[in-house]
Amino acid sequence: MSQCLNPTCLHQNSQGTSFCEKCGGKILLDNRYRPIKFLGEGGFGRTFQAIDEKRLNTPCVIKQFLPQQVGSAALAKATELFQQEAQRLQELGKHPQIPDLEAFFSQDNRLYLVQDFIDGQNLFEEFQTQGKLNEPQIRTILTELLPVLQFVHDNQVIHRDIKPENIIRSKIGKLFLIDFGVSKETSKTILTRVGTVTGTPGYTPPEQLRGIVYHSSDLYSLAVTCVRLLTGHFQKNDSSDELFDTNKMQWQWQKYVSLSQELTTILEKMLQDIPAHRYDSAKEVLAALANAKTRVIPTSQTQTSQNPLKQIFQFISPPTNPPKPPTNINVNINPQSSFTEDLGNGVKLEMIAIPGGTFLMGSSENESERRDDESPQHQVTVPSFFMGKYPLTQAQYQAILGSNPSYFKSNNRPVERVIWDDAVTFCQKLNQKTGKNYRLPSEAEWEYACRAGTKTPFSFGENINPDLVNYDGNYPYKSAPKGKYRKQTTDVGTFPPNAFGLYDMHGNVWEWCQDDWHKNYTNAPTNGSAWNNQSVSSYKLLRGGSWYSGAGYCRAADRFSNSRGYRYEDCGFRVVSSFRIL
Repeated sequence: MSQCLNPTCLHQNSQGTSFCEKCGGKILLDNRYRPIKFLGEGGFGRTFQAIDEKRLNTPCVIKQFLPQQVGSAALAKATELFQQEAQRLQELGKHPQIPDLEAFFSQDNRLYLVQDFIDGQNLFEEFQTQGKLNEPQIRTILTELLPVLQFVHDNQVIHRDIKPENIIRSKIGKLFLIDFGVSKETSKTILTRVGTVTGTPGYTPPEQLRGIVYHSSDLYSLAVTCVRLLTGHFQKNDSSDELFDTNKMQWQWQKYVSLSQELTTILEKMLQDIPAHRYDSAKEVLAALANAKTRVIPTSQTQTSQNPLKQIFQFISPPTNPPKPPTNINVNINPQSSFTEDLGNGVKLEMIAIPGGTFLMGSSENESERRDDESPQHQVTVPSFFMGKYPLTQAQYQAILGSNPSYFKSNNRPVERVIWDDAVTFCQKLNQKTGKNYRLPSEAEWEYACRAGTKTPFSFGENINPDLVNYDGNYPYKSAPKGKYRKQTTDVGTFPPNAFGLYDMHGNVWEWCQDDWHKNYTNAPTNGSAWNNQSVSSYKLLRGGSWYSGAGYCRAADRFSNSRGYRYEDCGFRVVSSFRIL
């Protein structure tokens, strides 16, 4: 179908039509964008799904701006603001969780912008089909969206309209923040005189109603989004709201849902009426999320536009051969003692013998993109052990547990969408089958095996590229050029191994470790053992980065924590085994 964009027509035409069959208006925008479906209408105008005929019919979204005073001085001002904000949105579009701005232009005295189409549901649509969310799901939303907000705020932008409808979960589970920048700022500036209000009633903080916004204004709206999805209560058309007591002027969401005291305290602080009483930044909220790690995309990489000529001539040379094991590691075992476990039905599990030794764990203060949780550097002595040659594959997981939770289905790809307890259960079942002692690696074992004797950020040296590692090439390390972003996992063994013969220690999928999360290495074990609290911890360690991560998160020293119930398309594991037989 071809959708007419004439505001007074909106006729659905047959596919391939050049002019509207009803009003005669031109269908194609900028001689390439064909609108095919009306998606919705808001304060700024209308949104349409479309295809880009010059990019092999790639799906996209057209936003049609409809100022109320066409042809007046207000339109000229709107055009100026549109261009300014479009440039800002173009910068924000460099973030992998914000749709890219493809174009902005004027046609037939109307303003348009074109963005990437995200195939999925917004969180309100998801609520309508799946019902209320629980605490782990809200924690995941916060963990994934707060770094996006930090990036937005670092770029001197305030969203002003965060709500479930403006958060889309793609079909692979990735959250996107949409619908901000150009239209919201322009509408506020030009149309306030005729009653247009920035933001959405029921989500807008008090100061925003007075025309003032801060970074914490977005945090307030995000907290409102969370409590509405937790309770299932939304403001009604008559403005009545069961979650907000208008007599006492305070939120009363807690009587509808029971949460941990920790998350309750965090949401309550985000919901404070007075901005100064809230968290100052998204980064602070992340830090408060029960030792959750701050995953803010480094502004040094995301805000700096690169010289195209520099990108052409600058490159990273991949090693022609895998790095050799360093000579300073005391090899306590025979490398030939590596073995293969038969899991049945032709499925094998290859285990590599890792020689014991001593290494410097953590990162130095001058390592680019390091964080404080990688300190202090400390010597750790690791006994010999076996480690899976690859991340655990879907075929191996299926062979032991009889199921496959992965989104990117393929026998030889790493299993993903595995929570920590799933990984532990796999090890327990494998032990019962084989009589050996399989388990998750300690964090120290994992970093020791990843480094394979090196002291550089990566086992391949000072940098990586997408020919060596499966990561998001839009976010290279330091001054490296951008590269390919595959947007999915790859078969294990696709890329070169490190010096110990281990594959995919950088990228592809994050890998669970045994350890509980600790905010730094103060008082950490020095014998290679897992560092666990006496009580059961909700937060566990993941290492290695993934297909979805920027290069900096794939460093050997990088640490990431999440709820043990974290289930996502970039999260897997690999097993280790000691020399002891059960």
